[in-house]
Amino acid sequence: MAQKQFDPTLKTLVEVGPGDWTVFAGQPAAPTRVIDADIATVSGAADKVLRVEAAPPYLLHLEFVSGHDAADLPATLNKRNVLLDDGHGLLVRTVVVLLRPSADSPALTGSRRRGFPNESPYNLFNYQVIRVWQVPPDRLLAGGLGTLPLAPISAVTEAELPGIIEQMERRLRKREARSLADQLWAATYLLLGLRHSPATAQALLRGVRSMKESSTYQAIVEEGRIEEARKLLLRLGSKQLGRPTARTRTALAQITDLERLEALIERLGSAPSWHALLAEPPPGRS
Repeated sequence: MAQKQFDPTLKTLVEVGPGDWTVFAGQPAAPTRVIDADIATVSGAADKVLRVEAAPPYLLHLEFVSGHDAADLPATLNKRNVLLDDGHGLLVRTVVVLLRPSADSPALTGSRRRGFPNESPYNLFNYQVIRVWQVPPDRLLAGGLGTLPLAPISAVTEAELPGIIEQMERRLRKREARSLADQLWAATYLLLGLRHSPATAQALLRGVRSMKESSTYQAIVEEGRIEEARKLLLRLGSKQLGRPTARTRTALAQITDLERLEALIERLGSAPSWHALLAEPPPGRS
């Protein structure tokens, strides 16, 4: 249950190195591939499901969590585990990957028991919980490329982050990693945003040579600047012009030009209303 903006990033990481996630879950390395597990009609789509060709073969069911809905997660995991078992006829290992401390919950004990008082439980479901901020960074730095971008949000302090980025850069300069460096640095930047401000993330990655050449990273940074400008406009505008209507919010969401958003912020002081502010033509246009 990762927040929507992180879904493509996590999908990319799982597809980059499916077998890396088997090892990350503490299981022996084995041939692993992503499978399409369509159980959405009943309980919502599972985040990622991998088929692991071990003895016996099994499904690795991954759920990524960065939001605040973890308290209700065990019941959902239980449903998805049963549906995957029923649909594929394989053993299913369910692993919850918590991406930041605020996503944690006392409800995530690793076990869900259902039963009547003074009776053995009629349903006992066990699952694994990995809290990324408790994972030693060395384990990720030495692991597969698919899990490497988790290193900066693992058990590291802010003072240790530059050293972590430097070690990642050395790893991604190697020949076998060069073709994936663009995607992995973009994923690193986005995941850093789970724990740090965009300014901190940009400062950490500014010196990475391959980042400067990454069109994916540049597009993400530009999108982040646009989002920050939109938030600033809403915050300052709410103080000056009052709470924006749903229509105003929709209009602002459709503005993807950073220069225009910055011009709107500058004109806040002279605008009598949201309608008047947005009705003014963009700079240089009639």
